[in-house]
Amino acid sequence: MRWRQSWGFVGLVAGAVERVDNPPAVRYRHLWHKLQQTLESTKIPFSQLTWRRVSRQAVHTTAHAPRSSGGFPVSEHSAEFYRRFFPGTPRRNWGDWRWQLQNCIRTLPDLDRLVELSADEHAAVLNHRGSLPFAITPHLASIISHRDPFQPLRRTLIPVTGEHRRTSGETDDPLGEDRCTPVPGLVHRYPDRVLLLTIGTCAAYCRYCTRSRLVGQSGSEATFSARRLDQAIAYIQARDEIRDVLVSGGDPLIMADEQLNNLLGRLRAIPHVELIRIGTKVPVALPMRVTAGLVSVLKRHGAPWLSIHVTHPTELTPESTEALARLADAGIPLGSQTVLLRGINDSVATMKSLMRGLVQRRVKPYYLYQCDPITGSAHFRTPVAKGLEIIEGLQGHTTGYAVPQYVIDAPGGGGKIPLVPDYVVCRDQDDLLLRNFEGGIYRYHDPQAREG
Repeated sequence: MRWRQSWGFVGLVAGAVERVDNPPAVRYRHLWHKLQQTLESTKIPFSQLTWRRVSRQAVHTTAHAPRSSGGFPVSEHSAEFYRRFFPGTPRRNWGDWRWQLQNCIRTLPDLDRLVELSADEHAAVLNHRGSLPFAITPHLASIISHRDPFQPLRRTLIPVTGEHRRTSGETDDPLGEDRCTPVPGLVHRYPDRVLLLTIGTCAAYCRYCTRSRLVGQSGSEATFSARRLDQAIAYIQARDEIRDVLVSGGDPLIMADEQLNNLLGRLRAIPHVELIRIGTKVPVALPMRVTAGLVSVLKRHGAPWLSIHVTHPTELTPESTEALARLADAGIPLGSQTVLLRGINDSVATMKSLMRGLVQRRVKPYYLYQCDPITGSAHFRTPVAKGLEIIEGLQGHTTGYAVPQYVIDAPGGGGKIPLVPDYVVCRDQDDLLLRNFEGGIYRYHDPQAREG
């Protein structure tokens, strides 16, 4: 091909991609056709072209996310948003996670400037009560609808008056975590694992938050402190049966790199702690927080598993795609957890799109939660039958890697209980009659069930 001869190093890359025994070629071959289409428009100097630059340029071009001068991609959609609503803001500021936190939307005037509030939203923000604060990062503000109050993602972030109503079965601590807290900030419900609540702040506050009684309040129980951490670490050290620590909050990735480094280092120093997990929404709510420094801290301490809270396909932006790529490229295992929410993600089509999008970004869907009966959450909860319907609509209709486990976190501290559609039709003597994903009935010989 004539263009290969004129593109120097790129021609060598093209030849390498064609070699079956080249490991990078195997990894990046799926990007090559996109790269061919966009290579001539890239502005990367030839002298700087490397395998990493070639492969990542293909990803970013596909996502329409040119790099900012600060090193984080800023999509054209985001650029248009900040030019309109944050005029004079340098592009590098938008890609800075500290700037994003400093400019979070927290007041009614700020919100009113960005979106056309419905009467219900306006009343809810104006008359806000309860412990759960209101905050939206500029990044998230750029992807919610500015006019439609029923847009799914917008409904998860902007309060409505339904939050002020407590219905039957709702409570401030539906999972009974406070009763399973032997020392402040540590929940010990399962024999071999604990939940460590490290910090009380988030980049944005989901309106259905299970820990709304704790987060976002200065001086609250979930506020990070050295004394609380000392107590929690001492408790874990004293119990050899604890092998798994889930670090949550709030959002632990809001912590400074130095704090996180100290926390992970102390946990890794406990011989019987085999697994560290971090629950976070940062890669989708504040993706620019995934800096080289943060990735370095995570890698330094054995690449803890990240459990990423994702709600809707809208959150899979070019920026979040970049954040997830940085984590996955560093070898950090990624899983997701999603809360089933009425009118937001409670359809097979929406959930399939979300789960496929996660798998494409190297995130394994882990849990699909039935919405906890937290006070003021009735407008979010679906019937359990809806969750089973969605799982049945995924199983067999998409790759198994994209099918999460549907669970109810039992009220009162009973733990997670998995729910699955019933594929066993009946028993016919030594046979089981089973139903597959298409509704076909199949006979499986199973004599062992009658023996003994």
